[in-house]
Amino acid sequence: MTDTAFWRDRPVFVTGATGLVGAWVVKRLVEVGADVVCLVRDGVPQSELARSGLLARVRTVRGQVQDQALMERVLGEYEAQTVLHLAAQTIVGVANRNPVSTFEANIAGTWALLEAARRSPTVKQIVLASSDKAYGDQPVLPYTEDAPLQGRHPYDVSKSCADLIGQSYAVTYGLPVVITRCGNFYGGGDLNWNRIIPGTIRSVLRGQAPVIRSDGQYIRDYFYVEDGAHAYLTLAEKLANDPSLAGHAFNFSNQLSVTVLDIVQQILAAMGSNLSPDIRNEASHEIREQVLDAAKARTMLGWSPLFTLDEGLARTIAWYQDFFEREERAR
Repeated sequence: MTDTAFWRDRPVFVTGATGLVGAWVVKRLVEVGADVVCLVRDGVPQSELARSGLLARVRTVRGQVQDQALMERVLGEYEAQTVLHLAAQTIVGVANRNPVSTFEANIAGTWALLEAARRSPTVKQIVLASSDKAYGDQPVLPYTEDAPLQGRHPYDVSKSCADLIGQSYAVTYGLPVVITRCGNFYGGGDLNWNRIIPGTIRSVLRGQAPVIRSDGQYIRDYFYVEDGAHAYLTLAEKLANDPSLAGHAFNFSNQLSVTVLDIVQQILAAMGSNLSPDIRNEASHEIREQVLDAAKARTMLGWSPLFTLDEGLARTIAWYQDFFEREERAR
């Protein structure tokens, strides 16, 4: 479990704090007494960070991660010791439509932050959030960390590049960077309704058929957000105790192969719904099958997930039920 003594009063800089994973990471950091500074680009009043009252318990900096001068100012003024770099444009469809803005956020944002960290005398650990998409399409499943990074579509390329940039700063400059590669995050607080899990839950609560953009047979590795937050904090702690981990990448996964149709049907069953999904078969420029092997994290870090898929889905459904009940009362 999380080492409270390590985090207490520790200056921590979190990018992407209003995102799905960022909010749960900040929540855990606040719980263990860290001194948290969050980078916030856009105000998102419905985000878990705002909704839970966490914004009032952390310091926030407005701006974009690709602003290197801002990154240098933040790391300098707040004397950050641990950096959790979660900021990214994370939607595959958006990346296909707007590749340049995705490259600017995900690639330029990574080198701007790492270059600022290289100039900072206080930064001791950097956890860089990559993705299973960095691997691109691989012939062998599940993916292990020694598989080549070969993204081809815009989002995948952005994650391959950011991942390699992180490795470059570790190897060339000795920067204390470790890299996470996780599957498709899900959990309470994801307001991107075109993602399959929040979109399906919202549809069921509204009595509408959930929409599947693909043929439903794409295979993904679904990873619960509270497990993600636990993985990021664990990795930072391990890096502090073992600097030789710098430059390493770690897969984090429940190691389950689940089709999109399977996950939708699990949600329908958990919510007691007899709705049938609307399968549109419109998806393009997406990887067909992705499953991660997390043996390295289990062996080298002693890590294991805290939640099963069923437990994670139950907690996620409960979050959205509460979310929409509050929204209804506020009208």
